[in-house]
Formats: sequence, C-alpha cells, structure tokens
Amino acid sequence: MLYDAECRFCRWSLAWLLRWDRARRLEPVALQDERAVALLSGMPEAERMASWHLVRPDGAVSSAGAAAPTLLRLLPGGAPLAAFAERFPAAVERGYARVASVRGRIGDRLGDGALRRADAVIAKRNQEPGPRADLR
Repeated sequence: MLYDAECRFCRWSLAWLLRWDRARRLEPVALQDERAVALLSGMPEAERMASWHLVRPDGAVSSAGAAAPTLLRLLPGGAPLAAFAERFPAAVERGYARVASVRGRIGDRLGDGALRRADAVIAKRNQEPGPRADLR
C-alpha cells in the first residue's frame, strides 16, 4: 500500500487501515521511497503523488477509489463494503476525490498526538516480520 508520507491525513488513515489489517497482509510503502518509484515504474511523478496505490504481488496496480474493493476484501469484515464499492464505482471515486481534495485541511486538524500514534503504527508494521506483502 503506497501512501504519501508527507500527508498527515494519509498517515493517520493508513494507521487505521493497518490496525484493521490484523492478518498483516498490507505492507506500507511511502510514495517518497525509492521502492515506490520501482513499484510504480512508468507512472509519472505527478500521477504517483496524486493518489494512494495498491500493488499486488503480480505487479498489478490500482489507485484511488478503484483500489477500494481490492483493499476492503483483504480486511476482516470488509467484503460487504467491497461489494458496495464494486457496485457503485463512480460514487466511490467521487467520494475518494472529495476526501483527497481536502486531505490537507483534514490533516491540519489532526493533533500531534494522533500523528505520533499513527507514525508508530506504521513504523511497527515496517519493522515486524510476518505474513504480509499480499499488497503494497
């Protein structure tokens, strides 16, 4: 799961997803990391930085709202939400676009304590060995 490490809202929301991912199937990779450039090879930087992305082990990439069904199917109890996202992809994409357009303002309202806790969750996931890397 590729995310913007400079975005407060992105880090905070990623931490919630990692907490939900009890099977540790997601591997967080910052978009600013060299690995992200390699995983998204051929994707222009502006496009890479405009959204979050999932990269499957076979190299297939999904981004923004289109990635929601794949992500949700990996999370415990996420299948009904994934089915909704698949049934209404335009609505999910619009919702994603709306949140993305205000992510900076949302992030500015997050307290430093919330960000420290989020960063700790991300760091811990990156340090722990275990069953993961189903998706980056």
